[in-house]
Amino acid sequence: MNIHLSKRISVTAPYAFAEVDKKVAALKAKGVKVIDFGVGDPSSPTPDFINDALCVAAKNRSTYGYPNYAGDMDFRQACADYMQREYNVDLDSETEITSTIGSKEAVFHFPLGFVDPGDIVICPTPGYPPYKVGTRFADGVPYFVPLLPENDFLIDFESIPETIAKKAKIIWTNYPNSPTGKLAPREWLKKLIKWAHKHDIIIAADEGCYNDIYFKEKPLSILEVGREGIITFYSLSKRNNMTGHRIGFCAGDRDVVLGFRKVKTNIDSGTPTFIQDAASVALNDTEHIRQMRDEYKAKMNILVSALTKAGLPKCESEATFYLWQKAPEELDGVGLAQKLLDIGIVVTPGAWLSDSTAEGVNPGENYVRFALVAPLGLVREAAGRIVREFGV
Repeated sequence: MNIHLSKRISVTAPYAFAEVDKKVAALKAKGVKVIDFGVGDPSSPTPDFINDALCVAAKNRSTYGYPNYAGDMDFRQACADYMQREYNVDLDSETEITSTIGSKEAVFHFPLGFVDPGDIVICPTPGYPPYKVGTRFADGVPYFVPLLPENDFLIDFESIPETIAKKAKIIWTNYPNSPTGKLAPREWLKKLIKWAHKHDIIIAADEGCYNDIYFKEKPLSILEVGREGIITFYSLSKRNNMTGHRIGFCAGDRDVVLGFRKVKTNIDSGTPTFIQDAASVALNDTEHIRQMRDEYKAKMNILVSALTKAGLPKCESEATFYLWQKAPEELDGVGLAQKLLDIGIVVTPGAWLSDSTAEGVNPGENYVRFALVAPLGLVREAAGRIVREFGV
């Protein structure tokens, strides 16, 4: 029997982070002590108080059956309370919030509710792969806008041709940004909203993976600036070290949220209720978040110092746990990643996270991304290897 993959999946490139995992496995098989900065999966455990809440909830929910498609009302209220406490944004938990099974599935499925065949979705590059892949699976066409240092790694939406803007249904934004660590200023957000309203483009703001991981200025939520035609995506994966729990939420414009809820009602059976209960407890706690920020800041300082001593261009992040390190002039990002691999350090080449624009520019070509998820001791060890190997 001949098994043929669909055209959609046949033309879809391998998932970048799955390729990183393969390289890590190959090195470990050779007996190399690998220090992995490749995939943004925190190594720190889920806090005990969340695990305790999860165990209690699993017993309490043992006979509750399928979840509510939009999320349990207690969880949605916890999300609304979080948005009010952190951003002074008032949301109706009934109509302006919906639960998700983490942010990846939400980002991937979102275009299905708003994109018809041939419609354009504007995607930043470098960027999270589900922006473009979810667009293509919805029969839309991604249009890539490069994130460049000369624009402070902000989307230059005013450079988008009018012919593209007229056909666009969605523009994805991601601030705090992975991989550059950049924050979006309030004035830029105001201008973006005005531009999007002019062209009737939905703003899909993937902001909530890293909003709680910052080092100086607290990131804004775009919902502090506007709500009409805007939906935001949040996840507890990074904020609470809950990557395996698959829990998040969307919030924003009522019509956009309810439209997306209709998509999810036809795709999944909701987020497990006992995980929602534990997530509600997690969202209400801020003390462990401060401790997490301090730890990531320490890792950032150690690695930035080592990379600078190694003669690489200095880079720092305003937020997230990523470093977007520029390669030295004699190497591109893939070359730098290979040199680091030679000493057992795994990073992600920027080109793997980026797509060429209509002008043929790949903005990640000369960069690598460090995800500062290794334990502090291993970050120190990696810093030592880098200085010894590259030190000038």
